[in-house]
Amino acid sequence: MIRRALHTDCAAISRLLDQLDYPGSASFLPARLAQLLADPAEILLVWEDNTQILAFLSLHFIPQLALPGDFARISYFSVDAEVRGQNIGGQLEEHATHLAREHGCELIEVHCHTRRTRAHEFYYRQGYTESPKYLVKKLK
Repeated sequence: MIRRALHTDCAAISRLLDQLDYPGSASFLPARLAQLLADPAEILLVWEDNTQILAFLSLHFIPQLALPGDFARISYFSVDAEVRGQNIGGQLEEHATHLAREHGCELIEVHCHTRRTRAHEFYYRQGYTESPKYLVKKLK
């Protein structure tokens, strides 16, 4: 049920991005998806049931300079609203955690906007803890 994303998954991933409040990705997603699929430091996973993609997770591996192990970052993660609560997200997150360990990562992190309170509850159940002070500088 969990596999790496393919170029043909664009429409399904775009639909799930819409549910994350990122509308309008359909026009640029094919190029972005091609870039991510070619990046050895990126794994884009989908959860598929009978050819229908119900979730995706984007995982990046980032080397650390001051510590021996690397870290992984979940940058985008969406489960279709119609199937939330069925452990699809839990399975996908556990698979990503397994991959991070295989890559020698010491930790896995995720940035989750303060408005996504249900997502926070999910991450706490998965064993995440809050790490304060995430700073952002917009360039556009």
